[in-house]
Amino acid sequence: MICNLCPRQCGAERTPEVGKGWCRLPSVAKVARAELHHWEEPCISGTKGAGTVFFSGCTLGCVFCQNGPISHENQGKEVTEEELYALFEKLAGEGAHNIELVTPTQYIHVLQKVLARPIPGDLPVVWNCGGYERVEILKSLEGKVDVYLPDLKYVTEELAEKYSAAPDYPSTAKAAIVEMFRQTGPVQLEDGILKKGVVIRHLILPGRLAEAKRVMDWVSEQFAPGEVLFSLMAQYTPCGNLEQFPELQRTIRPSELRAARNYMDALGIQGYVQELEAVGEKFIPDWNMRENE
Repeated sequence: MICNLCPRQCGAERTPEVGKGWCRLPSVAKVARAELHHWEEPCISGTKGAGTVFFSGCTLGCVFCQNGPISHENQGKEVTEEELYALFEKLAGEGAHNIELVTPTQYIHVLQKVLARPIPGDLPVVWNCGGYERVEILKSLEGKVDVYLPDLKYVTEELAEKYSAAPDYPSTAKAAIVEMFRQTGPVQLEDGILKKGVVIRHLILPGRLAEAKRVMDWVSEQFAPGEVLFSLMAQYTPCGNLEQFPELQRTIRPSELRAARNYMDALGIQGYVQELEAVGEKFIPDWNMRENE
């Protein structure tokens, strides 16, 4: 396949065995882990866990990514469409509240077909992504995805280029989130579990409180209170090679989180604030689906 799925539109050839271009991934889906996941927002994980499938690869290049082995190194196990659907069935059978697809953008061509089938247990489908999506491609998911869980990492082009190699990220992610909301409408909760809607995540980076405030300003201006949920994340953990980025070589300070929380409250944005207890490599999953296993 000649791939233009993500905003980079590199036109790379992705054969079943080999991938070129930005993501360097084959056309066959690769999965790094599938499990009941209890570390998402309460409306996603609930009491039983989200039925989470972590996909290998990523369309961004975040220097601080804590999932580097799968996002940058593409670790994972290739699965057929039938095997992927069987994972959905297994997770539903284990009592998952939903089927959550994490970093799935590079496999939209596969998921369009798999999600066209009845979802086991009639569970809501959650699209957990970095926010870097083409609106034209998102439209192909309408009616197949119930909950969107995008990041809004930056609204400043310079930061997006410096940390994620994507200067077009702010405009692209904002347009994508607007499309996501068009598809789902306002949040719909049932017994505390999100059945339909959008949850926008923002990871506070050390020394970037002003950017967190700019992100919240946009959310507040774009959506009426309660139309979407917002997740202010404090879990930043220095990972990977940050030698060129000394400002990222620490966790965020309690004062930064406190100031961000107060700003969120002042804007009347509804959602969640992650505590600093979530910081640390102990919260990074073991990527247990590997080739030859």
